[in-house]
Amino acid sequence: MQEWYDPEGYAHDWYAAPEPTRPRQSAYEEPVTAAYVGSAAPPSMEPTAPPYREPGSVPYEQPRVAPAPLDDETVALRIPGSMPGAISSPLPGPMPDLIPDASRMVGNASPPVPAPGGRAARRKAARRHGRHGGPQESPESLDSRESLASTEKGAEAPLTRMEARQAERARKPGAAVIASRMIGEVFITTGVLMLLFVTYQLWWSNVRAHQQADSAANNLQQDWATGKGEPGTFEPGQGFAILHIPKLDVVTPIAEGTSKTKVLDRGMVGHYAEGSLKTAMPDAKTGNFALAGHRNTHGEPFRYINKLEPGDEIVVETQDDYFVYKMTSILPVTSPSNTAVIDPVPKGSGFTEPGRYITLTTCTPEFTSKYRMIVWGKMVEDRPRSEGKPEALVQ
Repeated sequence: MQEWYDPEGYAHDWYAAPEPTRPRQSAYEEPVTAAYVGSAAPPSMEPTAPPYREPGSVPYEQPRVAPAPLDDETVALRIPGSMPGAISSPLPGPMPDLIPDASRMVGNASPPVPAPGGRAARRKAARRHGRHGGPQESPESLDSRESLASTEKGAEAPLTRMEARQAERARKPGAAVIASRMIGEVFITTGVLMLLFVTYQLWWSNVRAHQQADSAANNLQQDWATGKGEPGTFEPGQGFAILHIPKLDVVTPIAEGTSKTKVLDRGMVGHYAEGSLKTAMPDAKTGNFALAGHRNTHGEPFRYINKLEPGDEIVVETQDDYFVYKMTSILPVTSPSNTAVIDPVPKGSGFTEPGRYITLTTCTPEFTSKYRMIVWGKMVEDRPRSEGKPEALVQ
């Protein structure tokens, strides 16, 4: 039996004519399907003659290889085996990350090998090898740092009893600090008390006095309406009339006496009716009906009597009559001891003969009691209540 060998060395035992041999590809030639990365051009390929074949035989076809996809990014780094056209044979299962980061490899330094163990071991290895490719830290430097840390911790040892007492004395404030704190507290307390006092004087005293004066006036009018009130002598602090000053919108009770606590501080005006300062009642045929009142705080009924002008009405309402006065003159400032201003014929008023007069006295300047302000008026009408209110109260 005739045997022959093909170009690849395989023997065939049939007698058919041997197939013409396909010319072997040159060693320097590369497959036409190889992918070239970047701008490298493929080597020149010499054209070869088609292989010889017998008529009627099956033509020889060269195996086709699918072209590898081109990579758009041609300047980036690639892990070996991931380049287009490269032959790779991945193994099953996850691959260990043993390829070093090129950005951390400087000079001929070898890449660090992942340390075995948990997170603490990896951190310790990172400190030894340095971070981001830095210089490695020797075990001696680590030992020195650990010894320094232990020394610092040892410095925080508990203090002795004597040291603790000395530290406690150092923390205590000195006498100067304590004195300054006490002085500051005194100033603050004084400021708060003054603020409260001013608030009471300027606001609350007026509120309270107005309430008391309004209550006294209502009770007085009810007594007149029911006939309980009796003209005659009144007890100190007892209300017996109502003062009207239409221009100043003043309506306040008139009580017997000038007591500060029983009369004036309750928002009422007081009638001079004690000792040598006793003055006439409004129903007297001649005399001076003198009144006193606060200009500031405690209802301040005489706050604006300095604005009265000659001819302004002042009305005194009693159980049986309305006594109408007209303002005649004013004395802006005088001494508190000048009692002549409330005489039956008051000095400085311009009156020269007995008559039926009214005198209003108050403190001046405002918020002080250093001097007195005096306003005088003369009666122009004695109107019984049965005839109705005077025109000064009707308007």
